[in-house]
Amino acid sequence: MKCLKCGYNQSKVVDSRHADDLNAIRRRRECEQCGTRFTTFERIELSPLIVVKKDGTREAFNRDKVLHGLVRACEKRPVAYDDLERIANEVEYQLRESSQTEVSSVDIGELVMEQLMGLDQVSYVRFASVYKEFKDIDQLLSTMQGMLSDKNKK
Repeated sequence: MKCLKCGYNQSKVVDSRHADDLNAIRRRRECEQCGTRFTTFERIELSPLIVVKKDGTREAFNRDKVLHGLVRACEKRPVAYDDLERIANEVEYQLRESSQTEVSSVDIGELVMEQLMGLDQVSYVRFASVYKEFKDIDQLLSTMQGMLSDKNKK
């Protein structure tokens, strides 16, 4: 592994642990030149999953993009990073379990919103406002009223 600080390509493993429910190994490494410590993850390489975006373009599924979107939606909210990791893992698991090689970005967004709704409603609204591309306050209010009516039914 190449050191992030000095670029040296020799490091030693200081600690290894299982991660992501035994689907990955988390390795703590130390650069042999400058002593900087960093973390790497080793995962099983899976068959490619292609995302079909709203404009019709295609790109490889990137779990980190899902996680980044979750982090942005949950900024300054009392949501643990481990919960966001769990959601990203669950979304990827569900997509891969569907046995489809192509999945729409709409489906990914729906899965994320479904998970966020049960975790933090403010983060859900933040994510939905970007994902659904609200054009005005009426669309936002409509979504929030739907949430309130669903909550009152329970």
